[in-house]
Amino acid sequence: MKTLYLTPKDDIGQAINALTEPARVYLSAGIYRQKTKICANNVIITGENRETTVISYGDHARKIHADGQEYNTFRTYTLCVTGEGVALENLTVENTTQNPAEAGQCVALSVNAKKFTAENVNLVSTQDTLFLYPFPDDLVVRYRGFIPRDELYCEGGSLHSFENCRISGTVDFIFGCAEAYFRNCEIVSLYDGRPVGYVAAPAHSLKQERGFCFYECVFTDGGGGKATNFLARPWRDFGKCTFIKCKLGGHIAPELFDKWNDTERDKTARFEYYGLECGFKPAPVDWGTPLGGDVARNIIKRAHAIFTANKR
Repeated sequence: MKTLYLTPKDDIGQAINALTEPARVYLSAGIYRQKTKICANNVIITGENRETTVISYGDHARKIHADGQEYNTFRTYTLCVTGEGVALENLTVENTTQNPAEAGQCVALSVNAKKFTAENVNLVSTQDTLFLYPFPDDLVVRYRGFIPRDELYCEGGSLHSFENCRISGTVDFIFGCAEAYFRNCEIVSLYDGRPVGYVAAPAHSLKQERGFCFYECVFTDGGGGKATNFLARPWRDFGKCTFIKCKLGGHIAPELFDKWNDTERDKTARFEYYGLECGFKPAPVDWGTPLGGDVARNIIKRAHAIFTANKR
């Protein structure tokens, strides 16, 4: 495996996308102030230090692009990964936009690939921190010609995993349609001036059997306040989210889930939970599904197999 060493003076995307074979890329500590897209396959990107190796940028949805149009959510990323088999380790990816109520969505990491892993990574933004491809079908049609083809189209499913990560945001800050597993992650709800926050916004289609799974994660209050945040709301009908053996801070609303504004997506959402440890008295919505022990154990078994297979 080829080895590459980069410093903040280097262009990460340019250096990595020139690779033609599997490689491990080491990033020295420092702030890499650059908007980056990784197209190369089978690359492990390892930071020197999780807290001090930072890829940072500040695009937002209402910013005007060079094409004269607004950026829209999906062009605001700091780091976009389209290469298959990419892994991130020991670094931070941040979008520095702090006022999404005025500036709009601001993605830190956009994973537009079928297979991706992250371990010991910090993801920091406010609204829409982490996007997990593929797109909902209606958006594939809407954004044809607006979003590059390699970021837009996906045939088949995606499988993403996040372990020992810290993901911070305010509204819908983990969203998309992938099968994705989060283990031993800290999920931090920040405050951006708005009264309510939402962690996950899944948009899985009905044909997708598996969605987002949070296993042994800790949901912490980064400033929102008591009962001001929901674990999830369905971005599209049939969105799927599962929470197993997670620890919830008092900032999470007793209802746990929200149906998404004035929609009737509560009738189709597939939100499940098992073995939650709550810092409050929960009163889950009646359309949330408490899992039985056998079902939860089967999900845990699959999660363990995925994390074991992804160990580097």
